[in-house]
Amino acid sequence: MGSNFVSVKEIKKTGDLRVEVTTKYPDPLLADKWAALGMMSKAWAEKNNAVNSADMTKNEENFATRNAMGTGPFMLKERKAGEKTILVNNPNWWDKPVHNITEVIFTPVSNPATRIAALKAGDIDMTYEVPPADTESLKKDANVKVLEGPETRVVFLGFDQERPELLESNIKGKNPFKDKKVREAIHRSIDVDAIKRTVMRGQSFPTNLMVAPGINGYMKDLDNRPALLKPEDARKMLADAGYPNGFEVGMDCPNDRYVNDEKICQAVVAMLARIGVKVNLRAQTRNLYFAKILRKADLKPGDTSFYMLGWSPAQTYDVHNVFEALIQTPNGATKKGQFNAGGYSNPAVDKLADAMEQETDKAKRDAMIKEATKLYVDDFAYVPLHQQAVVWAARKNIDLVQLADNSFPLRFVQVK
Repeated sequence: MGSNFVSVKEIKKTGDLRVEVTTKYPDPLLADKWAALGMMSKAWAEKNNAVNSADMTKNEENFATRNAMGTGPFMLKERKAGEKTILVNNPNWWDKPVHNITEVIFTPVSNPATRIAALKAGDIDMTYEVPPADTESLKKDANVKVLEGPETRVVFLGFDQERPELLESNIKGKNPFKDKKVREAIHRSIDVDAIKRTVMRGQSFPTNLMVAPGINGYMKDLDNRPALLKPEDARKMLADAGYPNGFEVGMDCPNDRYVNDEKICQAVVAMLARIGVKVNLRAQTRNLYFAKILRKADLKPGDTSFYMLGWSPAQTYDVHNVFEALIQTPNGATKKGQFNAGGYSNPAVDKLADAMEQETDKAKRDAMIKEATKLYVDDFAYVPLHQQAVVWAARKNIDLVQLADNSFPLRFVQVK
């Protein structure tokens, strides 16, 4: 949350319902950054000793950790962790309701087959993140409807380009991923169309950029994936880079975070084996996975050589969020590059990203974005794979509004 206030110099109360914000420099995204910030009553926080937020990374808790206070259309009635969460209407909501529901029960069900069976039986009204394997059968069910569309999140692969030697590799004394030729050979040996066809069952949207269509700053004319290499051509590219026999590397992958994440990684392993790159795959649950690969509090690198990640700038819907989080050089002081797990670094990209953060002239800003985008694409900084499809399913009598960030806005639900 702190990054949302980096540009702020002073916030001053000028009335009961008005504040005046002074920034250190022009910030064209300030309103977008703040749009999703939650508001809490100062009196409530003081009464319950919850003025200072608890540090969840240290397992700290305060009253606000398990008790809700907000201004939304629903209120918390009951919560039993791992069992259910019940919400009811907030009679004091400031806006006019467009929904007609009085109570919402969220029930966590980890097994996809169990969720689908419950929906078909009418035991639940809605489920989301439907597995691709179940979509067609649900479409044939007269009592169920399926909602689907592209997500704003891009799923991609990243390389450790920071360490002088990879953590898990048979190559010692140097890091193959620091060589652009190696990154290009790998990038152009991964067939995203085959992944879409065989792993995702058509429910993905291949891309060559780190941002999706619909995000401000998406450059359609740069979203052209380079042609796939024949295995022999990729092996020659590796040989030219100094790896005539290929090399071995460890790969980290989640198995419960993205749609078919582990299966995608398994497909990548098979594709890279054809060019002489032996990938030793380690798939883990999300809690173990992210603790392993992500940067630490001081932005020192996590423990990974080759990894999968997904990202959506859902807060601002602007490309700068992607540059700041994933593409700029990791910097412990500014916290930029916080999720750049592989340590990709290009000073020219950093300079452009800093400039676009403050530029209010749209034409100038778009030119900066385009130049910076071309630089990271030409560097083969990452291997963008696809946007996964957002697939929800509901009973026929439930009307929903589906958002591209895969969030579920209860305030628009109608039960017929």
